[in-house]
Amino acid sequence: MSPIAGSGQRSATSLRVLTRTDEPAAIAEWAGGKGKNLHSLTAAGFRVPDWAVIGLDVFTEFARRSGLDTRLAALLDGAPRDGERDAERRTSAEIAELIAGAPLDEDVTEAVRRAYEHVGGGLVAVRSSGAEEDGAEHSFAGQFDSFLNVSGFDEVVAHVRRCWASGFSERSLHYRAQRALAPSAGGVAVIVQRMVPAERSGVLFTADPTTGNTGRYVVSAVYGLGEGLVSGAVDADTIVLDAASGERLHAVVGDKQESYGAGEGPGCAIRPVAEADREVLSLSARDLARLHEAGTRVAGHYGAPQDIEWAIAGDTVWVLQSRPVTTPLAGSTAAPSAQPEGELRIWDNSNIIESFSGIVSPLTHSFAADTYAKVYESYARALAVTPGQLREVQEWTPHLLGYFHGRVYYNLLHWYRMVRLAPLYRLNRRVLEKSLGVEESISDEAADALHPFAPRPGLRGRLNRLYRTLVFTRKFLTMRKSVDAFHRDFYRAYEVFNNVDYDALPGEETYRRFRRLQRELIEKWGPMQALDAAILLSVGLLALLTRRWLPGAPEWFTWAAASPGGDLESAEPVWALAELAALATADDEVRRLLETTSDEEAYQALRDGGHTEVLAAVDAYLASYGYRSPDELKLEVPDLHEDPAGLFTMLRGALAGPAAGAGRGGDADEYLDRRLRGPRRRVYELVRGKARRSLADRERLRFCRTRAFGAAKRMLRALGRDLARAGALDAWDDVFLLRLEEVRGAYEGMLTDAELRELVALRRRHLAEDAELCAPARFTTRGAAYWSGNLERGGWAAAAVRSGARELRGTPSCPGVAEGPAVVLDTPRDVGGGILLAYRTDPGWVTALPSASALVIERGSPLTHVAVVARELGIPTVVQVRNVTTEIRDGTRLRVDGAAGTVTVLADPPSADAGTSTS
Repeated sequence: MSPIAGSGQRSATSLRVLTRTDEPAAIAEWAGGKGKNLHSLTAAGFRVPDWAVIGLDVFTEFARRSGLDTRLAALLDGAPRDGERDAERRTSAEIAELIAGAPLDEDVTEAVRRAYEHVGGGLVAVRSSGAEEDGAEHSFAGQFDSFLNVSGFDEVVAHVRRCWASGFSERSLHYRAQRALAPSAGGVAVIVQRMVPAERSGVLFTADPTTGNTGRYVVSAVYGLGEGLVSGAVDADTIVLDAASGERLHAVVGDKQESYGAGEGPGCAIRPVAEADREVLSLSARDLARLHEAGTRVAGHYGAPQDIEWAIAGDTVWVLQSRPVTTPLAGSTAAPSAQPEGELRIWDNSNIIESFSGIVSPLTHSFAADTYAKVYESYARALAVTPGQLREVQEWTPHLLGYFHGRVYYNLLHWYRMVRLAPLYRLNRRVLEKSLGVEESISDEAADALHPFAPRPGLRGRLNRLYRTLVFTRKFLTMRKSVDAFHRDFYRAYEVFNNVDYDALPGEETYRRFRRLQRELIEKWGPMQALDAAILLSVGLLALLTRRWLPGAPEWFTWAAASPGGDLESAEPVWALAELAALATADDEVRRLLETTSDEEAYQALRDGGHTEVLAAVDAYLASYGYRSPDELKLEVPDLHEDPAGLFTMLRGALAGPAAGAGRGGDADEYLDRRLRGPRRRVYELVRGKARRSLADRERLRFCRTRAFGAAKRMLRALGRDLARAGALDAWDDVFLLRLEEVRGAYEGMLTDAELRELVALRRRHLAEDAELCAPARFTTRGAAYWSGNLERGGWAAAAVRSGARELRGTPSCPGVAEGPAVVLDTPRDVGGGILLAYRTDPGWVTALPSASALVIERGSPLTHVAVVARELGIPTVVQVRNVTTEIRDGTRLRVDGAAGTVTVLADPPSADAGTSTS
């Protein structure tokens, strides 16, 4: 192992130097924007010159140990806030002088040395990587310095100082002043990267930067290093390629009088270009083909058009850097508009995609948004917020979910506000990010600015916070009792709503009962959200103790230690299905019937064959778990009660599937027994017990949630049939194209039948168009979300493409190694002992787990429902594997390492394209 590897960890005397082997979380925290970008490209298998990042903490320690931190704080505290350039220039110059002259102690010097040695010494680039650079709110593009062709340790040290100083440059201070950002003393990380002896360099845009047309790639190229192009000193070649085929559409030969390359010292030496070379394109047809392939792979990796810096040396195309291109949606020829103004919103589909995947009907989204609003408003009441504070909470709870081109997203900043209703916000928000599976944390500065309501100053404010903390503490300590009581009350009320034939009731009566269900089942859910806060707190404390007392613990360990264990209610459908499969397997005739009959005909075939025992077991399963189905929270998807064919799909898989593992709680116990004893072990087990009980209780409540949604689903489907009978809709399932408030309007006398038909026709057309778009996992908007180029900047595009990567990385969720063929699914079914790959899962997928040798999920988190159950079953699991369902095809032979979080391609499927890149 590299001496500087280790997930960004350090000893008492060693500062962080980060490399490709470090975990994404450490990179995100310490490597700055450019460093994070390099790590992402490297982890995805792109050819990136060797690099190491001198972490943000190195500058912090340098400033602290040299006494520079006090001087910096004083200078920045007095820095101009109104953009006055002369004052900014004076402040910047004084800081640069201080940084250049401050002493470097042994630890700081050693960190620079380790970074330089890691890339092999010799010629390197020394590049700044700001903590906020390329962030969701501010790009800081061009604000910090980079230096090329630096050689020798002393020169590297000197240029590291210059990078640090550029964090306080005049232009950086002015940039902050223009955006009303407070000056920061946090400094920048510094990248040390091996120089590539480039013969040709340039920039590749995977969308036309002037029109936003994603049907074209635009290449700019020069001889030598790209510094001549970036600085504008060299007239570059420009080539336009067809995005799909790579065919050259248009080319302009630049003058290219000079080339930039390495000289005797730092910087670039400028050399003349021979006249014959100036008169022809610097890139051959083969060069353009390789650049087109690389551009397609990089754009596919990020899921959005990219601005890619590249270099060609020998026979290798190197990717030096990539950033998003500001483009309109695919096919548009409108120029990108200026950066919009207005409130920043961050939209993220992590975790929510488990419940609402792909295209979601307007009725499902509006019902879910209404439910979330009611539940979290009730949660705020349960935590004793005052009436005035509650009115402020009511301003954002209706907007916890967003709806874009038919997809559901978290309005993420509101979820941080929700978390802040409970105490220990800083700890809980980190666990929230992990549990949701978000790929990018917001800055501490941005997080600290978020509040559920305006904080009260003075003594009254402190007393208010203290009282809310005491209320939460009582709920935290008595959570099991509260869950038990809610469980009993829920099922008493649920029985009233469940055993009803809503199609036999008048529509008005069904509507009345639906409103009652919202009051008696959904609105009473609010106090139970304290359980989510309890999970965040207990798992966060467990992770904190693990880092302090078990610093060498693997990434999967905390999740395994927190696994509920025992008779987990989430696993009940799995065991019930296994029992049903065993019963079917015992009868050869039943097994043959199930294997040869279609899912739609299987139930009747069992009846016709007189297999009463198996039929009774099927009916018992449907009675107990008939509310389950893939996408069970989507109102438009029928459950097993309505369409039992899905049960036979899962049953067929269970007939041949291997037995599940024994769970991973034992692994965690063994690890703890070897490494933690005495008082620390007792404290650890106390916190662990709370985390395990809380997670088990959450699974119980999720079953309640699914049943409540199931009852609402039956009611709303009955209302659709009632509106169709009345002639308000042409077909009963048109109801899914209405929003909840429009269904209410139909029964409350606020909408006419003509309006309903027009809305249905309009939305059907829009959703068909929306289905053709490739939706980004995360994007930001300012102001009115659909306008001012917000979605275009967010990366909404026409299609996803494969990059040909041979190893993909994600978040370890359950340890173990498995090899086998990939089975890529969008609905759960028999995987025959293969490796199950899914873009996302929902609770309905648990019955597919026993037939899988490993589980890989593109979107989700270690606390995703199916990931929790997979740990209980001992199935190697990796989650948050970006682009895995785009990159991996059915039949690809894979090796999944659940502890390392890797998915490795061992062999392509027999039908794989011969020309797929494996670089």
